[in-house]
Amino acid sequence: MAIELKHLRYAIAAAEHHSFRRAANVIGVHQSAISRRIRDLEDQLGVSLFNRHSGGVELTYAGQNFIEHARPAMGQIGCAASLADACGSGSAGLVRVGIFSSLSSGFISDLLRTYERRHSDVRLDFVEGAPSDHLSAIRQYKMDIAFLTGATTPIGCEGQHLWTERVFVVLPTDDVLANKGELVWADLRNRHFIVSNSDPGPEIHSYLVKHLAQLGHNPSIENCAVGRDNLMQLVSFGRGLTLTSEATTGTTFPGTIYRLLVGEELPFCAIWSSKNDNPALRRLLSLARVMAKRNQLQSGAARHPKVESDVTTGRSLAKSKEPMRRPGL
Repeated sequence: MAIELKHLRYAIAAAEHHSFRRAANVIGVHQSAISRRIRDLEDQLGVSLFNRHSGGVELTYAGQNFIEHARPAMGQIGCAASLADACGSGSAGLVRVGIFSSLSSGFISDLLRTYERRHSDVRLDFVEGAPSDHLSAIRQYKMDIAFLTGATTPIGCEGQHLWTERVFVVLPTDDVLANKGELVWADLRNRHFIVSNSDPGPEIHSYLVKHLAQLGHNPSIENCAVGRDNLMQLVSFGRGLTLTSEATTGTTFPGTIYRLLVGEELPFCAIWSSKNDNPALRRLLSLARVMAKRNQLQSGAARHPKVESDVTTGRSLAKSKEPMRRPGL
C-alpha cells in the first residue's frame, strides 16, 4: 500500500486541530484539499479515520490507532530529511582522514581542532598508515583526504601543498651533541641511527641514506620492530639517534632531547580525489587553504620586518614581532 506523505501530514494536522478548516489554515491550503486527501486516504485504508460533525472532526477508534503510529513515523522522516540536508550542506556528516605523522602540535593539529570546533556535527575518523595505503583508499573512496609528506600529486588524485616542517634529531640527554643548540649533517657522519619498522620509519631510513651518503659515508641504520614511543625509549638508552618531524616535538620523552637539523624542511600536502563530492570534505579543504595562506603571510612578515626612518636621528629602525614558530605536523 503506497501512502503519500502529504496524506499523513493532512490527517495529523486535522487530528491535532479537530477541524479540517483549521488544519487547512495552518498548512496553507484550501479546506477542500484537506477534506479530499483525507477521504482518499480513508478509501485506500478501507476505514473511516474521522467522525465529521458541524463543529469539526473527531478521530474514530481506528483513526486514533492510525495517528498514534503515523505521528512518530512522520517525525522520523522529518529527522531523516534534516540530516540529509545537513550532510548535503557539509554542516554534518563524516570525513575519513589519513594521517602520516603526529597530531600533537603544528598545522594539522590546529587545522583539525579548528574544524571540529566550527563543525561539531561532523565526525572526523582518523587512520594511520603508509602513504601507499592512504592513496589506494582515496582512489577507492574509502578515505576522503590524507595529509602526507612530499610535494608531488599522485596520478588520479588532487593535491595541495599546505605547510612545511623542520627536521629534528632525537638524542639522549647525556649525548655529547646535546650541548649544541643546532646540528648539521656533518655532526651526524659517524653516528648510529635507529628507525621503526612501522611508518614513518621506512621514510626516515631513506631520508638518512640519501643525506648521509652525500657525505661519502655509509650510514649505520638499525631497523627496530617497535612503535614510536618505544623507539624514543631506545634512544634514551643510548641505542642510537633518530630523526623526527617538528610536530612530534610537542611530546617529550624522559631521557631524550630534540635538536634542530639546520636547513632541513619537509613539505606536507593534502591529497584527495577530485571525484569525491563529500561537502564536509570541501569545507575542510577550504579551511585548510585559508589557514595555510594566513600562516604563509605571517611567516613572510616575520622574515621581512617593516623598516621605518627615525625622523629625529635619521637612523633606520626595524620593527617586527617575535618570529613565529614554523607550523608543522
